[in-house]
Amino acid sequence: MSTPRPTAPRISPLPEDEWDDKTRELMATASAGPAGGAAPNIFTTLVRHRRLFRRWVPFGGVLLTGTLPVRDRELVILRTAWLCQSAYEWGQHVRIGRSAGLTDEEIGGVIDGPAAEGWTSVETALLTAADELHADACISDPTWATLAGHFSTEQLIELPMLIGQYHLVAFTLNSLGVQREPGVAGFPG
Repeated sequence: MSTPRPTAPRISPLPEDEWDDKTRELMATASAGPAGGAAPNIFTTLVRHRRLFRRWVPFGGVLLTGTLPVRDRELVILRTAWLCQSAYEWGQHVRIGRSAGLTDEEIGGVIDGPAAEGWTSVETALLTAADELHADACISDPTWATLAGHFSTEQLIELPMLIGQYHLVAFTLNSLGVQREPGVAGFPG
């Protein structure tokens, strides 16, 4: 049984007209929002805790520009978003995943996970790793063996940290009731 997600923010995003110089500086470090566009709700909400925001943004940034191939990274982020039922995370990363070359069919397959048809052995192992970490906080030996045959040591360290980071993000988004921006789709159906 899943806890219903808030349909309104429990902590409202900080409106730009209430930003002080320190907030502007922090938001600039997050590269928050497209040029001339509004900053995403995740940033305008989390910036209310400046000390955490200041430390979290660089860590998340390293994982978003890490050593894993972008397509692989987005597969495990989407699977984590689905497993955690984080519609905000899902919607943002569907857009990013498409930019990374994921097709709508593959994105739909993420919902069915490693059992869906069409995945390579490495993609199956990536999705399985997300499932195993979500369920049991550890990647199994068979899954690890497949991943270790394909990824470098750095990438093998990065993978569980990436999945863990997106659990942290999903838990926070879900609990704070961070709402998707207009035009950002949630879960299909």
